[in-house]
Amino acid sequence: MWRLPGARSALRVVRTAVERHSRAEAATETVAGAMERAVVRCVPSEPKLSLSFALADGSHKNMQRDQSEPLGRALSRIATNALKGHAKAAAAKKSRKNRPNASGGVSCVGPGPEPAAACEPVVKLYYREEAVAEDVLNVDAWQDGAVLQIGDVKYKVERNPPAFTELQLPRYIMAGFPVCPKLGVEFGDPAGSLFRWYKETKPGAAEPEGGGPSSLSPSSPSPGWTETGVDERVYTPSNADIGLRLKLHCTPGNGQRFGPSRELESVCPVEAGPGTCTFDHRHLYTKKVTDDALIRTVSYNILADTYAQTEFSRTVLYPYCAPYALELDYRQNLIQKELTGYNADLICLQEVDRNVFTDSLVPALEAFGLEGVFRIKQHEGLATFYRKSKFSLLSQHDIVFHEALQSDPLHKELLEKLALYPSAQERVLQRSSVLQVSVLQSTKDSSQKICVANTHLYWHPKGGYIRLIQMTVALAHIRHVSCDLYPSIPVIFCGDFNSTPSTGMYHFVVSGNIPEDHEDWTSNGEEERCNMSLTHFFKLKSACGEPAYTNYVGGFHGCLDYIFIDLNALEVEQVIPLPTHEEVTTHQALPSVSHPSDHLALVCDLKWK
Repeated sequence: MWRLPGARSALRVVRTAVERHSRAEAATETVAGAMERAVVRCVPSEPKLSLSFALADGSHKNMQRDQSEPLGRALSRIATNALKGHAKAAAAKKSRKNRPNASGGVSCVGPGPEPAAACEPVVKLYYREEAVAEDVLNVDAWQDGAVLQIGDVKYKVERNPPAFTELQLPRYIMAGFPVCPKLGVEFGDPAGSLFRWYKETKPGAAEPEGGGPSSLSPSSPSPGWTETGVDERVYTPSNADIGLRLKLHCTPGNGQRFGPSRELESVCPVEAGPGTCTFDHRHLYTKKVTDDALIRTVSYNILADTYAQTEFSRTVLYPYCAPYALELDYRQNLIQKELTGYNADLICLQEVDRNVFTDSLVPALEAFGLEGVFRIKQHEGLATFYRKSKFSLLSQHDIVFHEALQSDPLHKELLEKLALYPSAQERVLQRSSVLQVSVLQSTKDSSQKICVANTHLYWHPKGGYIRLIQMTVALAHIRHVSCDLYPSIPVIFCGDFNSTPSTGMYHFVVSGNIPEDHEDWTSNGEEERCNMSLTHFFKLKSACGEPAYTNYVGGFHGCLDYIFIDLNALEVEQVIPLPTHEEVTTHQALPSVSHPSDHLALVCDLKWK
């Protein structure tokens, strides 16, 4: 097996050798030399191990054996499989060359038939040049670096080499937008793996000298492939790639070992992008990751696909939006480009479909140094991403509002007040809204911790009193985390609060109290009135101020999204300007072909006081 230094420069040194070999051999063959490869997958939590190797007839054997089985039984089974393979190979060779003996390692002699046992090839397993006893259990026998001998063919055993468990390219690829493959790597990681991108050779284009990458795969279809020169996980196609399909050649690794390479081709060719997007100008302010003293924070409702793909959305909510621009495959390209272009340290997202989180956001943001956690609501949920070079995740403290209100002693007094208003209480307890709370620790200074909260409050225009109750629960829970569990750590509270600056919810957050006669206690009429006076402990402010709007659709525009920060510990360094009104309304309203959501992302740089 290959063992190399873990530095990225070392990976580049070996890349050429790895790919040179892969052009000459099938992707499953060893990069270690002439010896064949036998791959063993043996995981303690599973009762069986798997063994994979090629036989003399070219067939590939995949065997499952009990880890607790004696080695002798496994070798006997291999011998039986090998006998069949050798017999096929011998028959084929004899037929082709009309020669009587071509058994390739099977010691059958004489013109007549022999008993099967006499024709079985010798099968042995060696470790450090000594035969492994047949009573040794499989789990102990199949060690990395052992040699399996079948007749006169030797196989180098590779136990648990890095391997892809999942590998997928997005269906919709646009020029100017990053292509982030979805990867699952076992016994390795994407950072230790090798990547190289190819694009189709244009019809009539000259072949690269020496055949080159156009023959990288024996099955590569005409017109062939040329290297793009990109050897990173993410590739951003240019306008010159429009109309061409892409191919990714990748080798799983962990920085020291490498597993079998794989290739995958895009289903569709690269398409033209939409031109200038609403966020392109904003990216001019966020070209680089901030230094350690700053925390670039993003809050963004990205519009769940489960809501965008309804007849009501297409015909009533967003009739002005081109149907293809509401398709998830299209919007994901815009969302990925927008988020990665902010070079953020913290990203709090709302309306995140579970599949969008796993299939789109995680691969894209992971490739740019961020890691994320997800909290489902019902049909969609919340996601919080943090830059791994700056933060590590210490703990999570998510809640469902109605569950916490009923069961957590923290909210006993609030529940008693609400119980005096049965109609209002019933409505509050029907809501499925959730709060995501993550405690992060600085990777540079372990004494610096921060509580990052993320939520999406109840949406209905007449639900003002419900949002007040939900916010009261949220702030009490956040105080418990940031004061009781982790004393005196600062708070960043992001979300879509479905409340404009004129509402009771906003007044409550920034002032610290709400009187019992506030009009929002009767937001849904007298029947659901629930007057109460409430206070909270924090000193919070909206880091991005009170924009004219953060949500702009055909029938409504207003400021609904905020990044609330703890004024005792944090201050605002800069706010990234929102798109201009002209940019937002270029295609009438949001979403559009140049903007993936009906909301705008809030982006600001924060610093410790």
